[in-house]
Amino acid sequence: MYETKNPQLTPELYAYVLAHNPPLTPTQRALVDTTHRELADVAGLQTAEEQGPLLSFLVRLTGARQIVEIGTFTGFSTLSMAQALPEGGRVIACDVSEEWTAVGRAAWADAGVADRIDLRIAPALETLRALPEGPWIDLAFLDADKGSYIDYWEELVPRMNPGGLLVVDNTLFHGEVTDPAAGGGAAAIRAFNDHVRADDRVDDVLLTVADGTTLARRR
Repeated sequence: MYETKNPQLTPELYAYVLAHNPPLTPTQRALVDTTHRELADVAGLQTAEEQGPLLSFLVRLTGARQIVEIGTFTGFSTLSMAQALPEGGRVIACDVSEEWTAVGRAAWADAGVADRIDLRIAPALETLRALPEGPWIDLAFLDADKGSYIDYWEELVPRMNPGGLLVVDNTLFHGEVTDPAAGGGAAAIRAFNDHVRADDRVDDVLLTVADGTTLARRR
């Protein structure tokens, strides 16, 4: 195995990356700052700042109109995708917290995209199983409880349109996926990554973006 070409991501290099990505909109910036200020203890649940422009880019690249998001938190990823949708597009956003998503609701309204977002407060598996069967989803973003990733995957993949894109966050789990003794979320992500690699319904790639981002295209 050859050495990685990835440089060490110092604070200075990370700032450079953010500075050379599309800038966040004022509403996105305010939402990120509000989350870190008002929910500091759990702000690490927020999608990484560089993933906002990436999600917007992927929505535009794929021409996605029907999006399903598992794990909304304060709605930064939701906002990023909704802003990139064409007219008539929709994000079904799944979460269990009225408190956290209320922060997102205010931001979505401020950005003028609230009518594109269908927020469903319930266990995500219940929401997914109630969705229409057969292929109709263009893009899915998964960033929720790691122990249920495989269950979510199995509900999403059959509903993806051919060529539809699944985007999965935290697939390196803070680097702990390489430690066979690590349990909990790390063990769940190891099992999930193996599950995806063995799934002949998709083409997939695991990238070292943020805490690991897997992209999978429905065949």
